[in-house]
Amino acid sequence: MRRWIAPLAALGGALAGFFLDPVSGRRRRAQVVQRVPAFFRRRGREAARLGRRAGSEAYGLKQKATHLRKRPKPGLLNDPALARKVETEIFRDADVPKGQINVQVSDGVVELRGEVPRPEMIEELVERARRIPDVREVESLLHLPGAPAPTHE
Repeated sequence: MRRWIAPLAALGGALAGFFLDPVSGRRRRAQVVQRVPAFFRRRGREAARLGRRAGSEAYGLKQKATHLRKRPKPGLLNDPALARKVETEIFRDADVPKGQINVQVSDGVVELRGEVPRPEMIEELVERARRIPDVREVESLLHLPGAPAPTHE
């Protein structure tokens, strides 16, 4: 214990001389009065920020654990939106006659009407429409040029 007395007394004397200096002591004391609380305010803000971040990370992990599996979404598209989606899908190819095919949707049932140039195009368009997730059924009233138009059964 005695070996610490001399260094502590020397440190105390140096601090007293530093803060009680007649030329700059007043300024140094004022700086300490301002900087010490500022230091603790800053550290308090950093700790609060760290706490908020830890909380948000924990919330994110909880949400990831809650939603591990994706649930199938129910049919979100109404009939007009589904009709536009079917049109976008089946009219994607340039050889599909866009002005000669009509798409109507009622309760998820797609009705394709019109004239197409090739018989294999009828099956291709029906299959494209069936692949759309919200389509329940596809009714094809497509026909070839010169053939009579089919009607509902």
